[in-house]
Amino acid sequence: MRKHFIRWTILLMMLSILTQVSSSVFANEAAEQDNVVELEVSRDLFSLTEARTVEVQADFGETIDLSQLEFQFGGKSLSEWRKWTSGTHFNGDPFITVIEEPHYIDGTTTIAATLEFGLLFNSDNLSNRTIRTQYQQFIGDYELALLSPDGMKAKATVKLNVYDEFRFYDQLKPEIDQIFEQASASNDRYLEYQSLGKSVQGRDLHFVILARDKEAVDKYLNETLPAALENPESLIEKLENGTMGDYQVPVWINNIHPDEVEGVDAQVELLKKFALEDEVTFKTGENGQEETVSLNVDEVLDEVIFLYMFTNNPDGRVANTRANANGFDLNRDNHYQTQIETQEVTQEIAKWSPLSFLDMHGYVGGFLIEPTTPPHNPNFEYDLLYNNMIEQAHAMGQAGIANSAYNSYLIPALDYKDGWDDMTPAYTAMYAMLHGSFGHTIEVPALSQEGLRAMVGAGLGAVLYVTENKDQLYKDQLEIFKRGINGEDNRAVDPYFVNALGEEIGRIRGENENFFPDYYAIPTDENEQKNNLEAYKMVEYLLRNGVKVEQTTKNIKVNGVLYPKGTFVIPMNQAKRGLANAMLYKGEDVSDWGAMYDPVVVNFPALRGFDIHEIRQPGAFEQNMKEVESVTLPTGKIEGNAPKQVLSNSNNDTIKLVNELLENGAVVERAIETKAGVAKGDYIVSTKDLKAYGKNYYFEARPFGSSNSLKTEQITQPKVAVTGSSQLKYSLQELGFTLVNPADADVIISDNSSFNADLLPGKSYVGIGVNALNAVKNSELLPGYDFDYTRNGHEGLVKAKVNDHILTSGYETDELLYTAYGAWITSVSEDAEVLATFSNSDDFYVSGWWPGHENAKGQIMAFTQDFEDATITLFANDLAFRGHTQYSYRFLANSIYDSVGSEAEKKGKGKVKDKEWKTQSNKVEKSFFEIGRDRD
Repeated sequence: MRKHFIRWTILLMMLSILTQVSSSVFANEAAEQDNVVELEVSRDLFSLTEARTVEVQADFGETIDLSQLEFQFGGKSLSEWRKWTSGTHFNGDPFITVIEEPHYIDGTTTIAATLEFGLLFNSDNLSNRTIRTQYQQFIGDYELALLSPDGMKAKATVKLNVYDEFRFYDQLKPEIDQIFEQASASNDRYLEYQSLGKSVQGRDLHFVILARDKEAVDKYLNETLPAALENPESLIEKLENGTMGDYQVPVWINNIHPDEVEGVDAQVELLKKFALEDEVTFKTGENGQEETVSLNVDEVLDEVIFLYMFTNNPDGRVANTRANANGFDLNRDNHYQTQIETQEVTQEIAKWSPLSFLDMHGYVGGFLIEPTTPPHNPNFEYDLLYNNMIEQAHAMGQAGIANSAYNSYLIPALDYKDGWDDMTPAYTAMYAMLHGSFGHTIEVPALSQEGLRAMVGAGLGAVLYVTENKDQLYKDQLEIFKRGINGEDNRAVDPYFVNALGEEIGRIRGENENFFPDYYAIPTDENEQKNNLEAYKMVEYLLRNGVKVEQTTKNIKVNGVLYPKGTFVIPMNQAKRGLANAMLYKGEDVSDWGAMYDPVVVNFPALRGFDIHEIRQPGAFEQNMKEVESVTLPTGKIEGNAPKQVLSNSNNDTIKLVNELLENGAVVERAIETKAGVAKGDYIVSTKDLKAYGKNYYFEARPFGSSNSLKTEQITQPKVAVTGSSQLKYSLQELGFTLVNPADADVIISDNSSFNADLLPGKSYVGIGVNALNAVKNSELLPGYDFDYTRNGHEGLVKAKVNDHILTSGYETDELLYTAYGAWITSVSEDAEVLATFSNSDDFYVSGWWPGHENAKGQIMAFTQDFEDATITLFANDLAFRGHTQYSYRFLANSIYDSVGSEAEKKGKGKVKDKEWKTQSNKVEKSFFEIGRDRD
């Protein structure tokens, strides 16, 4: 009873205190409200990229000393708001100025004044990367206040934005929902929202379909598009004889670099116009020939279906970065598709095959609208694309400048000689062109209000052009599909494919009549396929991207080669043959060009590491075939009942499995010699552990009998550090390695210049590429070692000779390897072991852009050197380029596991003593500033 009484007493005391506090708070709030009046403002929206004035009025109900009034913005005096000067410093001229001092109106007690909100960053263009990382902190609602000397306040809430239409990612979906609600109340247009999937960090990929009605969408997806892909000739005939009837074509509007912000917000503005308005009026024309154009929206929707992909990179929109959360530029991943965002979006592009594709970007030196300079990817039907794209670019440019303060635009195909090409299908617009789209990258020159206006104008100009030319545009897209289905290599494309001198070279056909093969075959039996997992992944990729794949239902012999039942076959007489070939063929050597915008090697078979056969025999696979609808990736099978199993070091899934085994405390041994049916570098694990942890992995296992004479070493879970690119970190994490700080690591993997010799004793260092090569050279730890290079960013697929070594286990003597560094190693010391060299053959260079590559012929590509308690391994080539060079990943894994192998094997190998490390490490701080541009 006593306890209950005490509790009640405490409770009553707390309630009493709370009541007193609440009363005090309410009293203070009431007193504050008594001292607050409304500040009337002529505008309540201000811009970081457009100077604006505002007229303000307030009535304090009495006459006061005007000289004692103070303006505040965001709770700070105007004197505290200064303009940006540099870095993170804001100590320039005043941001907000009083241009008409407070004064009374007509003898009343109403006070009026005029303020000017200038340009906080001293520019109406915030595309400067230093500024671009800072401006968003200033976006939001602020209190604009006028304070009297006796404590009275006149206040209003105003907003500061980078430009009026900017929205944070979290504001996009509510805005979309509001548009949907307004449209449902005012018209019967069809609007559909979809999330195409989730980003790396779990955010929705917002996607909206706008059409006349649902029937228009269903007809396109279920009737028009299937006919276009299977029997385009029938639709061409209807267009020519005027019996096509009612049909719509998709216009896809896209953004993939979300820090190029207009590309997101312009789409919302375009959606609002075409979802809510009956008529959209805008200007077009140039050189004083502007005219006003009106689009009847219902008539527009009789012609097109709008597809809005607000941004492919939601995480980048939140972080205000170009890259996604894994550090990847997604506009370099549309072909590789290593990132979940590009996988989801490209799958949807394949589903729709849009007629017109607009990818909205910024910021370059001018208002730029593609098409591009040469060289062009030979898998495009360029003669059917070029003229339409030039005309549509003009339509976009004219509308863009007519509706903004810009007075010119440029088209790279007409205004540049090189350096803005579409040789690579990495970019979203170029990827869409492989689906028959008229694809344009649009670059506004400034992050500004005018940039937004120009981008909206460009979108309106594109719509105008499509509606006025729909039949011809669609006919040309159908002709692209028709050529594919008929296996036609039309020579009309050849004038568009030129060398650096401007000379026509056409498609490079060699001894073949047709640039395209009749088939690609992807074997699945172990005798013809070195990596079944990657073979199945390629089929999965092709299906996801709209490419038809078939499979043999019985054994078929072609050109003397037996293709067993189950072989995957890509028939090239199909509408999307250009896309399939762009990913599967060897590629082109474009090294004669002086400038290229980005790496051009794709070649999935070489860079992902699986076997593929090019077949040039019409009808070879016409019989005994079935179409593949989907594939299930293979998993490993355990053979026999032996207590141990040998896992071949043949694929990346095996590396992932080994790391999971190590993480769970399983014993893993590695063969350090080839003997008794076990290859050097293979892994030996218990059958019990393999059954427990190997269910979700692909591995090639065989029973391991007791062999006391086989040399093995037990490996432990490695501690790996990465200094360098996000791509390198991503690749190692994909392999299942846990990353730690360099000081705590067994092995440091680096593709930059941060080599620190003080950390090296007791560790291994693996350097990749020209910056790492230079950092080690500057350390002078390796007398006799030297390298040379042309330029960082020069890239190519090359023939290589791989030597027999534990670090190269799992690879053949002759390999195709990739580099993006333009480097080679010219000499090593006598103690070094050469791991690989560039082939000495005249045809060692296969494809890519590497002026001066002939200097690398026969030179060293990689080597390793052991010391008493450390190892340095250097690769001149790239092992983890953009998550695509997955065939080279096992070089990394071999080096990592070697760092945690038997210590006895490493004793006594080196020449450098402990006392030498500190002396030499002082020389490592030299950086390689002149080594070339960052390829991203």
